[in-house]
Amino acid sequence: MLSNFFVALGGVVPLFCLMAVGVFVRRVRLLTEEELLHINRMVFQVFFFFMMFYNIYISDPGTAFQPSLILFGAGGVFLTALVFTGIVCRIEPENARRGPMIQGIFRSNYVLMGIPLVGNIFGDAALAVPTMMIAVIVPLYNVLGVLVLETFRGGRFDLLPILRGVLLNPMIMGAIAGALCRLVELPIPVPVLKPVAQIAAATTPVALIILGASFRGGSFHAHVRQLLFTVASRLIVVPAIALSTAIVLGFRDVELVTLIAIFATPCAVAGFAMAQQMQADAELAGNCVVYSSALSCFTIFGWVFLLKTLGFF
Repeated sequence: MLSNFFVALGGVVPLFCLMAVGVFVRRVRLLTEEELLHINRMVFQVFFFFMMFYNIYISDPGTAFQPSLILFGAGGVFLTALVFTGIVCRIEPENARRGPMIQGIFRSNYVLMGIPLVGNIFGDAALAVPTMMIAVIVPLYNVLGVLVLETFRGGRFDLLPILRGVLLNPMIMGAIAGALCRLVELPIPVPVLKPVAQIAAATTPVALIILGASFRGGSFHAHVRQLLFTVASRLIVVPAIALSTAIVLGFRDVELVTLIAIFATPCAVAGFAMAQQMQADAELAGNCVVYSSALSCFTIFGWVFLLKTLGFF
């Protein structure tokens, strides 16, 4: 029991320590808002590309590619969006709030918090499986996110620009480049591969520090009911249903923790940016990110500890 406690602690504490450094950086004003924006853009456009490229290039395709896991993960995200669209439409009358609530429930912070969680528990050698999932989960998040927000804004859903944006996403481009180099067995010289590996290794710490530095809590009194529903659904209801189903279907070890990373991590930061751009309730979306991230320190620990104690990984 005590060893399981420390496994759960080891999976969660490093994430929140790095985010705490970011909060400190913000408090002492080491970085301005503009500087944070530029660093965040650099992490997204440069660091994520190399992280995806390196993790897929060094992976064993036979181990990393898990069709059943991909099908379950993508299907679970789609069904979550579908079911909670129906529920939210029944309990929330305002369209401006419906989009952020639905997106907050189905879209998790998988890349920033989920991938490091798997690495903290199983080591970097196990990152090939969750990294491969990014190529499916991130495009699905983007397409569903735009579809939901456009629907409740009353706009027109145009698939081609979304697909173009997905293909130009640095994570997807990195995954494609890594897969192609792996497929043709292109030998990359050590002096070139080493700095790529160093950038890949720096991605998670830098991204989590910037995430912590980006948090700002707004007033939640105007939408406390919507906030509670979204956060509780994201951190408790969705993982309870998804992970129970996964266990019944036989997912274990790295596969199961990858599903924890998809279904039990907090609301995605990208959801806040999209809500701002698409005339939805951005304050509600921002508060969903902040409060779900803070509370996930306890809920992720709880899910990892529970499933480890029950012997599922």
